[in-house]
Amino acid sequence: MKHFLKINLFIALFLSLLSCTKQVKEKMETGRFEPSWESLSQYEVPQWYRDAKFGIWAHWGPQCQPEAGDWYARNMYYQDHWQYKYHVEHYGHPSEAGFKEVINDWKAENWNPEELLALYKRAGARYFFALGNHHDNLDLWNSKYQPWNSVAVGPQKDILAGWAKAAGNQGLPFGVSIHSAHAWRWYEAAQLSDKEGPLAAVPYDGRLSKKDGKGKWWQGLDPQDLYAQNHALSNESENISSIHNQWHWAKGAVPPSEEYCLNFYNRTVDMINQFQPDLIYFDDTALPLWPVSTVGLEVAAHFYNSDMKRHQGKLEAVLFGKVLSEEQKACMVWDVERGAPDAIQEQAWQSCTCLGGWHYDRGLYDRNGYKSAKTVMQLLVDIVSKNGNLLLSVPLRGDGSIDDKALKIVEGITEWMDLNSECIYETRPWHIYGEGPKAEQANPLKAQGFNEGRGGAYTAEDIRFTSKGAVLYAVMMEKPARGQRILIKSLADGNPYFKDDFDAVDLLGAGTVSYKSTKAGLEIRLPDTNKLTAPLVLKIY
Repeated sequence: MKHFLKINLFIALFLSLLSCTKQVKEKMETGRFEPSWESLSQYEVPQWYRDAKFGIWAHWGPQCQPEAGDWYARNMYYQDHWQYKYHVEHYGHPSEAGFKEVINDWKAENWNPEELLALYKRAGARYFFALGNHHDNLDLWNSKYQPWNSVAVGPQKDILAGWAKAAGNQGLPFGVSIHSAHAWRWYEAAQLSDKEGPLAAVPYDGRLSKKDGKGKWWQGLDPQDLYAQNHALSNESENISSIHNQWHWAKGAVPPSEEYCLNFYNRTVDMINQFQPDLIYFDDTALPLWPVSTVGLEVAAHFYNSDMKRHQGKLEAVLFGKVLSEEQKACMVWDVERGAPDAIQEQAWQSCTCLGGWHYDRGLYDRNGYKSAKTVMQLLVDIVSKNGNLLLSVPLRGDGSIDDKALKIVEGITEWMDLNSECIYETRPWHIYGEGPKAEQANPLKAQGFNEGRGGAYTAEDIRFTSKGAVLYAVMMEKPARGQRILIKSLADGNPYFKDDFDAVDLLGAGTVSYKSTKAGLEIRLPDTNKLTAPLVLKIY
């Protein structure tokens, strides 16, 4: 094993030496799309994605190793943050034991992508996403342009290759999420130091260089390839929340260097060329590094053109961005984080959320903080009723295994989808997305989204609609009380939304139910629903 580690470090050193020379730019695939917003506006969302509706995401990387929650690699450098205290206790002081030590500690020893992908497909996922890198800047593949990658350090495994093979074996479209464009600003906390205590004013490890690694496990690697901190601090870097106002590279963020932008381009194009993903998710406003650089536009054009070449002129690729203008929504799919718009969207869109935190959090597990299967299904139904897809992150421990509580939730999702998935797959929005108390409340988005769960719990009066041809699905978001009359007001006698005659109403899982058309709405008497799990699906046809 030691011999193997030395070989990998030698490879990393060789790559690091190459990076010291002037970077060569990876060739951008040419074709129908050019690197401009106008050209990208030719994009059309492929039919397969509009029909798929539900994907599962392994948002899993080295920040899961401490089992201490999201944004660990940033927050551990703020002395007042609980993750700093956790890091000092478990790894040491960040002047020496920075996030690179967490990477070294991460071995992914119990990761079994084949078993996990079989589980996710069984749960109804129609596509799968893997984390390619996060803001922590470690590439989770055998990266040509990032010496700090999961083959050279940490697990010494090509994580993306393992996920891609397993997804292919399950026949699932494969997606990769790329978050590393923000490492430049996100890691600035690694340049700071304690404000008080015995190590006050001793700099954290964010400005270490290759020469500082002599005699250490990371000898031959340059920490700047990971932290990217040979630059001045942005305004208010000591304020832990200031980054949120600078996510779009304004309001005092120090612009990334040309070298940094080129390195991002090369790494991402290398990933596309190696894995030919069907989907790419960027955790960025619009596109990566826009508007301070055009490399995001170039990556998008390369992705679309490469995909068209692979599919003999037909574009099957899906690209995601956040906080998009109406013009930009024509160029890619709009992603909404932990939320949903409160109206049907003309363009296909996606909501991304997670059962717990974005990175594994033992505290959430211990206090039963995960979303229930019912909550996930309510989110899915609401999103699909508005022309969206749901991408759900299922937490994995640092070792790559799924815990018992998450597994039980996935099994609950499986049971619901086995019975009710016809109201999800291949459906389209109806005239209105729904009715009931929550539909009557305004629920605006905030920044990337973040309106999930507002407005109180669902009731049996909250109905969401989807349609498939002549079939209408009316989904009760909660189970009614025993003997409660269900009244679907949007199907009132003479309502302009529903002009077609129908012959039957079925409750999926229970069979045909009796109904009566009235001026107040479609009145339905339900059978015993004790054996059914909300949401309950009425099929009207």
